Amino acid sequence: MVKRAAFIGLGVMGFPMAGYLQQKGYDTCVYNRTAAKAEEWTSKHGGRSAATPREAAEGADFVMACVGNDDDLRGVVLGAEGAFAGMKEGAIFVDHTTASADVARELAAKGAEMGLGFVDAPVSGGQAGAENGVLTVMCGGDQAHFDAAKPAIDCYARACERLGGVGAGQLTKMVNQICIAGLVQGLSEALHFAQKAGLDGRAVIDVISKGAAQSWQMENRYETMLDDKFDFGFAVDWMRKDLGLCLEEGKRIGASLPVAGLVDQFYGDVQSMGGGRWDTSSLIRRLRQLQKSYG
Repeated sequence: MVKRAAFIGLGVMGFPMAGYLQQKGYDTCVYNRTAAKAEEWTSKHGGRSAATPREAAEGADFVMACVGNDDDLRGVVLGAEGAFAGMKEGAIFVDHTTASADVARELAAKGAEMGLGFVDAPVSGGQAGAENGVLTVMCGGDQAHFDAAKPAIDCYARACERLGGVGAGQLTKMVNQICIAGLVQGLSEALHFAQKAGLDGRAVIDVISKGAAQSWQMENRYETMLDDKFDFGFAVDWMRKDLGLCLEEGKRIGASLPVAGLVDQFYGDVQSMGGGRWDTSSLIRRLRQLQKSYG
């Protein structure tokens, strides 16, 4: 029997993710706040669209969401027109939003009262990962709910793992973002240093990328950083949102995050430069701006 899915939120990540669900055999209904985007999706992928999250979720075995933040998530899940109101008993909600662990636990508890499953499943891999169906998905939730949802998630993932109970996926995504923040700042400083030292940045990376300094950020971002191009990728505004979650959770659990806190401030400087929508690798532009200021 064909499985039915719903996907809520057709941004740069959700649009291709929902497409893979439909492409790989799930009868998929989508909802997006801007209806034109949902119409674009059905024109490209087939499937169906709905006027509300509730209508999209009706009859679905799995309901996926990928929206902006905690409040956006509550807005599409709760209330008379929210997804929970339309989901059938036994259906599973899979949240791909990068949100707080608290909201995951809150929604999982509400869902359980209604006989619904819940998996928090934030993703890593960016727009390219979503478009190529090779995302890394970090999950939290009951084992049975995860096992049931994994085949659907695998439609757009190359790695999908359960890290623990509800909230563990979001906590793992925080670990991911803490790592990235330090890496991007380090890479920015290294490339800035190389250029100021009169070295050929590309030749330098060609050598050091074969050693211990290698990283995904280095491999995928060094050329655009050297070329001062940032009109793509994961936006600074979203990274600040994510780091805010990390810092808040760190304070709550007593984890010291000095580097993450400092890089968050640096991203605030980038926002002040008008770079809220620039890729996170634009930290190097901040260094260049500081150098100009100091003469």
